[in-house]
Amino acid sequence: MPRGDMAGMENADGGGSTRGGLLPLLLLLLSAAAIIPRGDGQNLVTEDVTVVEGEVATISCRVKNSDDSVIQLLNPNRQTIYFRDFRPLKDSRFQLVNFSNSELRVSLTNVSISDEGRYFCQLYTDPPQEIYTTITVLVPPRNLVIDIQKETAVEGEEIELNCTAMASRPATTIRWFKGNKELTARGKVEVEQWSDMYTVTSQLQLKVAREDDGVPVICLVDHPAVKDLQTQRYLEVMYKPQVRVSQNYPLQGLTREGEPLELTCTAFGKPQPTDMRWLRVDDEMPQHVVVSGSNLLISNLNKTDNGTYRCEASNAVGKSHADYMLFVYDPPTTIPPPTTTTTTTTTIPTTITDTTATTEPAVHGFTQLPNSAEELDYGDLSGTPILPTASSEALPTVQLNNASLGSRPDSRAGEEGAIRSVDHAVVGGVVAVVVFAMLCLLIILGRYFARHKGTYFTHEAKGADDAADADTAIINAEGGQNNSEEKKEYFI
Repeated sequence: MPRGDMAGMENADGGGSTRGGLLPLLLLLLSAAAIIPRGDGQNLVTEDVTVVEGEVATISCRVKNSDDSVIQLLNPNRQTIYFRDFRPLKDSRFQLVNFSNSELRVSLTNVSISDEGRYFCQLYTDPPQEIYTTITVLVPPRNLVIDIQKETAVEGEEIELNCTAMASRPATTIRWFKGNKELTARGKVEVEQWSDMYTVTSQLQLKVAREDDGVPVICLVDHPAVKDLQTQRYLEVMYKPQVRVSQNYPLQGLTREGEPLELTCTAFGKPQPTDMRWLRVDDEMPQHVVVSGSNLLISNLNKTDNGTYRCEASNAVGKSHADYMLFVYDPPTTIPPPTTTTTTTTTIPTTITDTTATTEPAVHGFTQLPNSAEELDYGDLSGTPILPTASSEALPTVQLNNASLGSRPDSRAGEEGAIRSVDHAVVGGVVAVVVFAMLCLLIILGRYFARHKGTYFTHEAKGADDAADADTAIINAEGGQNNSEEKKEYFI
């Protein structure tokens, strides 16, 4: 772009110097007036250049409304680099890219810090014109290093990390990341300048946890000369064991009395736990409990095993534990599956002699009896009458339907099994004893009623046996007239 200030004009080869007196001042005033746009006058145009060290910079001097005037390019030391398409300066890094009446374009390869400065474009007109372009050289950091205070940290500890970006131009900006997350909490930042170079050191205070073990801490550089320049260090964090108790058997459901129980203890830590043991909280470990390494086995649970069982693991950092609370439930009430039985009926004929009774009907005994009142509920007792007590009446027939008791399935939903069969020999013995007891009772009752049947004597005519006639017997009997005198009452 056009500049308002002008330097003194030099000769074409760049080796001459400005002349004294009024002539330099006059030329300066004429040049300043020449760059002021006028109607269809010629104008010089150029742009500033920013280049990374070691790359190529391109300088362009362009003329608007050119009239074939001569264009030349000068370096910061006012030495002519190119005069038209001729290069007086013996520096092969400058190469002509394009030359015409309206443009002079030159490239500079392998740019270094010493090449930074102002380069002048001159147009030989009357009066002459001149503008300058500035080359800025960027230098990326020479080295990027992370220093960590402690190579191995313990969980909960705060460590210090320092990232240094050396010899950059301009000074760099450092950002911190832990994994993919950028860290906002930073320490102090120091910037050191040496010549035209800058060294930047950024400090980070980081409190580590067990989750940070193996996670990279990244130092990322923000600099216009480089993209995605970073370095990283992996954290090494030691932590206490993490303990977990798992139930191997039973896999699901409740822990019931009489069943086995198997527990497994797993522990992870850094370093790996070396000591692991089982104990029972607030009580002694039962004698029948078998502990084998990380496993605990109880082959036959009972109610005395109730309690809290703890697995402890330790390493160089510390000790941790996990608890398992055991509650033993009652064993399940299961009924065996139903079985098919054969129904038999035994009839015992019996004759009872009595003054009023004749031969009684036979009493049928049970071939199978239920074991409890609950089982009676499951059977079909619609054909079973109630046994009567002993009396002079005929005994009814008692019969129990064995088929309905033995083969009818349980009506309760979710229950397994049916009524258990009873040994026929035991049932027959029980029936015989019951029948015998009933017969004995009936015989005793019969004899009792027989003794109390016939003529009954009273004492109403006591003393009248020796009387000659009925009138005398009445008079002489107790309660007669003689005694009636004794029962007289006198009233005054």
